[in-house]
Amino acid sequence: MGIRFPRAEKWLATLLWLLPLALSAQSATGVGMASIRIPDPVGGRQTDGYIFYPSAQTVSGTTAIGPYEVAAVPDAPALPGIKPLVVISHGNGGSRLGHHDLATYLASHGFIVATLNHPKDDFQDTSGVGHAEVLAGRPLQVKSTITTLLADPRWKSLIDPERIGVAGFSAGGYTSLMVLGAHPKFERFIDFCDRHPEVQDVCGARAKLEAEMAKQGRTIKDYLADVQNDMGRWGDTADPRVKAAFVMAPLSLVFDEAGLAPIHAPVFLYYGQNDHVLPPADNAKHIRPLLKSLVAVKEIPKADHWVFIAPCSTALAKEASTICTDPAGVDRAKAHAQINADALAFFRKTLKLPGR
Repeated sequence: MGIRFPRAEKWLATLLWLLPLALSAQSATGVGMASIRIPDPVGGRQTDGYIFYPSAQTVSGTTAIGPYEVAAVPDAPALPGIKPLVVISHGNGGSRLGHHDLATYLASHGFIVATLNHPKDDFQDTSGVGHAEVLAGRPLQVKSTITTLLADPRWKSLIDPERIGVAGFSAGGYTSLMVLGAHPKFERFIDFCDRHPEVQDVCGARAKLEAEMAKQGRTIKDYLADVQNDMGRWGDTADPRVKAAFVMAPLSLVFDEAGLAPIHAPVFLYYGQNDHVLPPADNAKHIRPLLKSLVAVKEIPKADHWVFIAPCSTALAKEASTICTDPAGVDRAKAHAQINADALAFFRKTLKLPGR
Protein backbone atom coordinates (compact mmCIF):
# COMPACT_ATOMS: atom_id res chain seq x y z
CA MET A 1 0.00 0.00 0.00
CA GLY A 2 1.36 3.42 -0.89
CA ILE A 3 1.95 5.94 1.86
CA ARG A 4 2.52 9.67 1.62
CA PHE A 5 3.40 12.00 4.47
CA PRO A 6 2.96 15.78 4.70
CA ARG A 7 6.37 17.44 4.68
CA ALA A 8 5.95 19.08 8.07
CA GLU A 9 5.34 15.83 9.92
CA LYS A 10 8.43 13.72 9.23
CA TRP A 11 8.70 13.18 12.98
CA LEU A 12 5.89 10.62 12.71
CA ALA A 13 6.82 9.24 9.30
CA THR A 14 9.87 7.41 10.59
CA LEU A 15 7.86 6.02 13.48
CA LEU A 16 5.12 4.71 11.19
CA TRP A 17 7.59 3.07 8.84
CA LEU A 18 9.61 1.32 11.51
CA LEU A 19 7.22 0.47 14.31
CA PRO A 20 4.27 -1.53 12.92
CA LEU A 21 6.07 -4.85 12.55
CA ALA A 22 7.91 -4.41 15.81
CA LEU A 23 4.71 -3.54 17.61
CA SER A 24 2.95 -6.55 16.13
CA ALA A 25 5.74 -8.75 17.36
CA GLN A 26 5.49 -7.53 20.95
CA SER A 27 3.78 -9.79 23.42
CA ALA A 28 0.10 -8.89 23.58
CA THR A 29 -2.29 -9.38 26.45
CA GLY A 30 -5.59 -11.16 26.40
CA VAL A 31 -8.68 -9.09 25.69
CA GLY A 32 -11.86 -8.83 27.69
CA MET A 33 -15.11 -7.24 26.55
CA ALA A 34 -18.27 -6.05 28.23
CA SER A 35 -21.54 -4.49 27.18
CA ILE A 36 -22.13 -0.85 28.01
CA ARG A 37 -25.15 1.44 27.84
CA ILE A 38 -24.63 5.01 26.71
CA PRO A 39 -27.10 7.91 27.15
CA ASP A 40 -28.03 9.58 23.86
CA PRO A 41 -28.08 13.36 24.38
CA VAL A 42 -30.27 13.81 21.31
CA GLY A 43 -32.89 11.08 21.57
CA GLY A 44 -33.03 11.04 25.36
CA ARG A 45 -32.74 7.26 25.51
CA GLN A 46 -29.75 4.94 25.66
CA THR A 47 -27.78 3.12 23.02
CA ASP A 48 -25.70 -0.06 23.14
CA GLY A 49 -21.95 -0.38 23.00
CA TYR A 50 -19.01 -2.54 23.97
CA ILE A 51 -15.83 -1.85 25.87
CA PHE A 52 -12.69 -3.85 25.11
CA TYR A 53 -9.77 -3.92 27.53
CA PRO A 54 -6.49 -5.69 28.31
CA SER A 55 -6.88 -8.82 30.40
CA ALA A 56 -4.61 -11.48 31.82
CA GLN A 57 -7.10 -14.09 30.63
CA THR A 58 -5.88 -15.64 27.40
CA VAL A 59 -8.15 -15.45 24.37
CA SER A 60 -8.75 -18.95 23.03
CA GLY A 61 -10.44 -18.75 19.66
CA THR A 62 -13.22 -16.20 19.23
CA THR A 63 -16.57 -15.32 20.76
CA ALA A 64 -19.54 -15.50 18.41
CA ILE A 65 -21.84 -12.48 18.68
CA GLY A 66 -24.45 -12.67 15.96
CA PRO A 67 -22.54 -12.96 12.66
CA TYR A 68 -19.32 -11.59 14.21
CA GLU A 69 -16.40 -13.66 15.50
CA VAL A 70 -14.72 -11.48 18.11
CA ALA A 71 -11.28 -12.16 19.58
CA ALA A 72 -12.26 -11.27 23.15
CA VAL A 73 -13.55 -12.99 26.29
CA PRO A 74 -16.82 -11.61 27.69
CA ASP A 75 -16.42 -10.14 31.19
CA ALA A 76 -12.83 -11.33 31.60
CA PRO A 77 -11.03 -9.58 34.49
CA ALA A 78 -9.29 -6.37 33.44
CA LEU A 79 -5.62 -5.69 34.03
CA PRO A 80 -5.28 -2.87 36.56
CA GLY A 81 -3.71 0.50 35.83
CA ILE A 82 -4.79 3.55 33.82
CA LYS A 83 -4.68 3.32 30.05
CA PRO A 84 -5.53 5.48 27.03
CA LEU A 85 -9.07 5.32 25.67
CA VAL A 86 -10.04 5.13 21.99
CA VAL A 87 -13.69 5.43 20.91
CA ILE A 88 -14.59 3.90 17.52
CA SER A 89 -17.45 5.38 15.46
CA HIS A 90 -19.03 3.17 12.78
CA GLY A 91 -20.26 4.26 9.36
CA ASN A 92 -23.78 4.86 8.06
CA GLY A 93 -25.95 1.86 8.91
CA GLY A 94 -23.06 0.20 10.73
CA SER A 95 -22.58 -1.62 14.00
CA ARG A 96 -20.71 -1.42 17.28
CA LEU A 97 -18.93 -4.59 16.11
CA GLY A 98 -18.14 -3.46 12.57
CA HIS A 99 -14.53 -2.72 13.55
CA HIS A 100 -14.10 -5.36 16.23
CA ASP A 101 -10.68 -6.42 14.93
CA LEU A 102 -9.29 -2.90 15.39
CA ALA A 103 -10.88 -2.74 18.84
CA THR A 104 -9.41 -6.03 20.03
CA TYR A 105 -6.02 -5.30 18.48
CA LEU A 106 -5.68 -1.99 20.30
CA ALA A 107 -6.98 -3.53 23.52
CA SER A 108 -4.45 -6.35 23.30
CA HIS A 109 -1.70 -3.72 23.18
CA GLY A 110 -2.71 -1.68 26.19
CA PHE A 111 -5.72 0.45 25.25
CA ILE A 112 -9.26 0.68 26.50
CA VAL A 113 -11.53 0.77 23.43
CA ALA A 114 -15.22 1.68 23.33
CA THR A 115 -17.67 1.18 20.49
CA LEU A 116 -21.32 2.18 20.16
CA ASN A 117 -24.34 2.02 17.90
CA HIS A 118 -25.31 5.48 16.65
CA PRO A 119 -29.11 5.76 17.10
CA LYS A 120 -31.13 6.09 13.89
CA ASP A 121 -27.97 5.46 11.87
CA ASP A 122 -27.12 1.85 12.64
CA PHE A 123 -27.82 -1.54 11.08
CA GLN A 124 -31.24 -1.72 12.73
CA ASP A 125 -32.52 1.79 11.96
CA THR A 126 -31.30 4.46 9.53
CA SER A 127 -34.35 6.70 9.80
CA GLY A 128 -32.32 9.69 11.00
CA VAL A 129 -29.79 9.77 8.17
CA GLY A 130 -29.56 13.23 6.64
CA HIS A 131 -31.19 14.87 9.66
CA ALA A 132 -29.57 17.03 12.34
CA GLU A 133 -30.41 14.46 15.02
CA VAL A 134 -27.82 12.16 13.42
CA LEU A 135 -25.41 14.72 11.93
CA ALA A 136 -25.09 16.46 15.31
CA GLY A 137 -26.00 13.40 17.33
CA ARG A 138 -23.07 11.28 16.23
CA PRO A 139 -20.29 13.40 17.81
CA LEU A 140 -22.47 14.09 20.83
CA GLN A 141 -22.89 10.34 21.33
CA VAL A 142 -19.11 9.89 21.20
CA LYS A 143 -18.81 12.62 23.85
CA SER A 144 -21.46 10.86 25.92
CA THR A 145 -19.53 7.59 25.66
CA ILE A 146 -16.42 9.26 27.08
CA THR A 147 -18.36 10.97 29.87
CA THR A 148 -20.19 7.76 30.77
CA LEU A 149 -17.00 5.70 31.04
CA LEU A 150 -15.18 8.35 33.05
CA ALA A 151 -18.05 8.37 35.55
CA ASP A 152 -18.53 4.59 35.75
CA PRO A 153 -17.01 3.01 38.89
CA ARG A 154 -15.98 -0.07 36.89
CA TRP A 155 -14.09 1.79 34.17
CA LYS A 156 -12.97 5.18 35.44
CA SER A 157 -10.02 3.74 37.35
CA LEU A 158 -8.73 2.19 34.11
CA ILE A 159 -8.94 5.28 31.86
CA ASP A 160 -6.61 8.25 31.74
CA PRO A 161 -8.85 11.27 30.98
CA GLU A 162 -5.85 13.08 29.47
CA ARG A 163 -5.22 10.39 26.85
CA ILE A 164 -8.32 9.94 24.70
CA GLY A 165 -8.56 9.37 20.94
CA VAL A 166 -11.20 8.55 18.35
CA ALA A 167 -11.28 6.37 15.27
CA GLY A 168 -14.00 6.46 12.67
CA PHE A 169 -15.01 5.04 9.30
CA SER A 170 -17.11 6.81 6.65
CA ALA A 171 -19.79 8.72 8.58
CA GLY A 172 -17.69 7.76 11.58
CA GLY A 173 -14.80 9.63 9.97
CA TYR A 174 -17.07 12.68 9.72
CA THR A 175 -17.92 12.09 13.38
CA SER A 176 -14.25 11.98 14.39
CA LEU A 177 -13.52 15.28 12.62
CA MET A 178 -16.56 16.86 14.27
CA VAL A 179 -15.35 15.74 17.70
CA LEU A 180 -12.03 17.45 16.98
CA GLY A 181 -13.88 20.70 16.26
CA ALA A 182 -14.74 20.69 12.54
CA HIS A 183 -17.70 22.72 11.27
CA PRO A 184 -19.61 21.32 8.26
CA LYS A 185 -21.42 23.19 5.50
CA PHE A 186 -24.24 20.97 4.36
CA GLU A 187 -25.08 23.01 1.27
CA ARG A 188 -21.92 21.46 -0.19
CA PHE A 189 -24.01 18.33 -0.78
CA ILE A 190 -25.85 20.19 -3.55
CA ASP A 191 -22.73 20.90 -5.59
CA PHE A 192 -21.42 17.38 -5.03
CA CYS A 193 -24.66 15.76 -6.19
CA ASP A 194 -24.89 18.10 -9.18
CA ARG A 195 -21.51 16.76 -10.26
CA HIS A 196 -21.94 13.16 -9.11
CA PRO A 197 -25.59 12.06 -9.39
CA GLU A 198 -24.32 8.53 -9.91
CA VAL A 199 -23.10 8.27 -6.29
CA GLN A 200 -26.26 6.66 -4.99
CA ASP A 201 -25.13 6.21 -1.40
CA VAL A 202 -24.88 10.00 -1.03
CA CYS A 203 -27.23 11.39 -3.68
CA GLY A 204 -29.74 8.59 -4.26
CA ALA A 205 -32.47 10.15 -2.11
CA ARG A 206 -32.14 13.63 -3.61
CA ALA A 207 -35.06 13.38 -6.04
CA LYS A 208 -37.41 12.12 -3.33
CA LEU A 209 -36.34 14.89 -0.94
CA GLU A 210 -36.76 17.56 -3.60
CA ALA A 211 -40.27 16.30 -4.35
CA GLU A 212 -41.19 16.41 -0.66
CA MET A 213 -39.80 19.95 -0.33
CA ALA A 214 -41.65 21.09 -3.46
CA LYS A 215 -44.97 20.08 -1.86
CA GLN A 216 -44.14 22.52 0.94
CA GLY A 217 -43.06 25.28 -1.45
CA ARG A 218 -39.46 24.83 -0.38
CA THR A 219 -36.20 23.65 -1.92
CA ILE A 220 -33.47 21.24 -0.93
CA LYS A 221 -31.32 24.27 -0.13
CA ASP A 222 -33.96 25.36 2.39
CA TYR A 223 -33.92 21.89 3.92
CA LEU A 224 -30.14 21.87 4.30
CA ALA A 225 -30.26 25.36 5.82
CA ASP A 226 -32.64 24.02 8.46
CA VAL A 227 -30.27 21.14 9.19
CA GLN A 228 -27.41 23.61 9.48
CA ASN A 229 -29.34 25.79 11.91
CA ASP A 230 -30.24 22.78 14.07
CA MET A 231 -26.66 21.60 14.57
CA GLY A 232 -26.17 23.48 17.82
CA ARG A 233 -29.51 22.54 19.36
CA TRP A 234 -28.10 19.82 21.63
CA GLY A 235 -24.77 21.43 22.49
CA ASP A 236 -21.22 21.75 21.20
CA THR A 237 -20.19 18.80 19.03
CA ALA A 238 -16.46 19.32 19.74
CA ASP A 239 -14.78 17.54 22.65
CA PRO A 240 -11.45 19.00 23.83
CA ARG A 241 -10.78 15.80 25.78
CA VAL A 242 -10.04 14.05 22.47
CA LYS A 243 -6.38 14.35 21.54
CA ALA A 244 -6.08 12.41 18.24
CA ALA A 245 -8.16 10.89 15.42
CA PHE A 246 -7.60 7.93 13.09
CA VAL A 247 -9.94 8.67 10.19
CA MET A 248 -10.87 6.05 7.57
CA ALA A 249 -12.63 6.87 4.26
CA PRO A 250 -14.38 9.86 5.84
CA LEU A 251 -17.54 11.56 4.66
CA SER A 252 -15.73 14.88 4.38
CA LEU A 253 -17.12 16.64 1.31
CA VAL A 254 -19.07 18.88 3.72
CA PHE A 255 -15.90 20.50 5.07
CA ASP A 256 -14.02 23.44 3.61
CA GLU A 257 -10.81 25.08 4.81
CA ALA A 258 -12.57 27.31 7.33
CA GLY A 259 -14.56 24.36 8.65
CA LEU A 260 -11.41 22.35 9.34
CA ALA A 261 -9.36 25.25 10.72
CA PRO A 262 -10.39 24.57 14.36
CA ILE A 263 -8.73 21.14 14.25
CA HIS A 264 -5.32 21.13 15.97
CA ALA A 265 -5.09 17.54 17.20
CA PRO A 266 -3.10 15.05 15.08
CA VAL A 267 -5.04 13.20 12.37
CA PHE A 268 -4.14 10.04 10.45
CA LEU A 269 -6.11 9.82 7.18
CA TYR A 270 -6.77 6.50 5.39
CA TYR A 271 -8.78 5.83 2.22
CA GLY A 272 -9.33 3.34 -0.59
CA GLN A 273 -8.08 4.28 -4.04
CA ASN A 274 -11.29 3.29 -5.83
CA ASP A 275 -13.88 4.29 -3.24
CA HIS A 276 -17.20 4.52 -5.12
CA VAL A 277 -19.27 5.47 -2.08
CA LEU A 278 -17.24 8.50 -1.00
CA PRO A 279 -14.98 9.32 -3.97
CA PRO A 280 -11.56 10.33 -2.62
CA ALA A 281 -11.24 13.40 -4.84
CA ASP A 282 -14.21 15.00 -3.06
CA ASN A 283 -13.58 13.52 0.38
CA ALA A 284 -10.24 12.23 1.68
CA LYS A 285 -8.09 13.92 -0.97
CA HIS A 286 -10.19 17.07 -0.70
CA ILE A 287 -9.45 17.53 3.00
CA ARG A 288 -5.84 16.38 2.87
CA PRO A 289 -4.35 19.83 2.15
CA LEU A 290 -6.84 21.54 4.47
CA LEU A 291 -5.94 19.65 7.65
CA LYS A 292 -3.06 21.56 9.24
CA SER A 293 -2.49 18.87 11.88
CA LEU A 294 -2.46 15.95 9.43
CA VAL A 295 0.45 13.69 10.30
CA ALA A 296 0.01 10.83 7.84
CA VAL A 297 -2.00 9.75 4.80
CA LYS A 298 -2.31 6.24 3.44
CA GLU A 299 -4.11 4.96 0.36
CA ILE A 300 -5.06 1.30 -0.13
CA PRO A 301 -4.53 0.55 -3.84
CA LYS A 302 -7.58 -0.73 -5.76
CA ALA A 303 -9.71 -0.78 -2.61
CA ASP A 304 -13.34 0.31 -2.49
CA HIS A 305 -15.16 1.83 0.47
CA TRP A 306 -15.94 -1.30 2.45
CA VAL A 307 -12.36 -2.49 2.87
CA PHE A 308 -12.30 -0.82 6.30
CA ILE A 309 -15.02 -3.07 7.70
CA ALA A 310 -13.49 -5.96 9.66
CA PRO A 311 -12.87 -9.09 7.55
CA CYS A 312 -16.21 -10.86 7.42
CA SER A 313 -17.13 -14.19 8.93
CA THR A 314 -18.84 -16.72 6.67
CA ALA A 315 -22.17 -15.88 8.31
CA LEU A 316 -21.79 -12.13 7.79
CA ALA A 317 -20.65 -12.60 4.19
CA LYS A 318 -23.91 -14.44 3.51
CA GLU A 319 -25.99 -11.72 5.18
CA ALA A 320 -24.20 -8.68 3.76
CA SER A 321 -22.24 -9.58 0.65
CA THR A 322 -21.86 -5.96 -0.49
CA ILE A 323 -19.85 -4.83 2.53
CA CYS A 324 -17.88 -8.09 2.60
CA THR A 325 -16.71 -8.13 -1.02
CA ASP A 326 -13.57 -6.41 -2.26
CA PRO A 327 -12.31 -5.72 -5.80
CA ALA A 328 -9.86 -8.10 -7.42
CA GLY A 329 -6.38 -7.62 -6.08
CA VAL A 330 -7.47 -6.48 -2.62
CA ASP A 331 -6.71 -8.73 0.35
CA ARG A 332 -8.83 -7.37 3.21
CA ALA A 333 -7.13 -9.44 5.89
CA LYS A 334 -3.73 -8.18 4.79
CA ALA A 335 -5.02 -4.61 4.57
CA HIS A 336 -6.37 -4.84 8.12
CA ALA A 337 -3.10 -6.16 9.47
CA GLN A 338 -1.55 -2.92 8.20
CA ILE A 339 -4.45 -0.67 9.26
CA ASN A 340 -4.38 -2.07 12.79
CA ALA A 341 -0.60 -1.74 13.07
CA ASP A 342 -0.75 1.83 11.79
CA ALA A 343 -3.51 2.74 14.23
CA LEU A 344 -1.51 1.27 17.08
CA ALA A 345 1.64 3.17 16.12
CA PHE A 346 -0.33 6.39 15.73
CA PHE A 347 -2.18 6.16 19.03
CA ARG A 348 0.90 4.96 20.92
CA LYS A 349 2.66 8.13 19.77
CA THR A 350 -0.16 10.65 20.11
CA LEU A 351 -1.63 9.25 23.33
CA LYS A 352 1.79 8.57 24.81
CA LEU A 353 1.51 4.88 25.57
CA PRO A 354 4.92 3.69 26.81
CA GLY A 355 6.52 0.69 25.14
CA ARG A 356 6.29 -2.60 26.95
